Amino acid sequence: MKDRPERAAGPVRTGLGDRPVRTHADVTASTAVRFALVPAPRLSLDAVARRSGLHPDLVRRFVALGLIDAERDAAGQLVFDPTAPAVLARIQRLRAGLCLNYAAIGLVLDLLDRISLLESALRVRGTRSDTPPWT
Repeated sequence: MKDRPERAAGPVRTGLGDRPVRTHADVTASTAVRFALVPAPRLSLDAVARRSGLHPDLVRRFVALGLIDAERDAAGQLVFDPTAPAVLARIQRLRAGLCLNYAAIGLVLDLLDRISLLESALRVRGTRSDTPPWT
């Protein structure tokens, strides 16, 4: 669905030295702000705690430590992405399986995210390194 009518292709000529002139439509098109039509779904602190099986205070602690991202809504309450329970489950698995403290878990999560970005970049390029895999 288009908001603006179609313009003729090419610059607008005024007859004064054939210099292109920016119209109001050009200026508003280049500076227009776009808003999402549907707000992104968010989960409250209680919903995240219930879905992950953790106490809300522990979830707040994870936010304070920077292990999980959260934002504040207009009322000042914490709101989370829908993926937050999965991230919390990953944190709990690392804590239980590897006996890591929360600072080390933050480092491991950052490294795992970096590895997944590098692997996806390799998949997109379709190339592999010349060295044999380490496994």
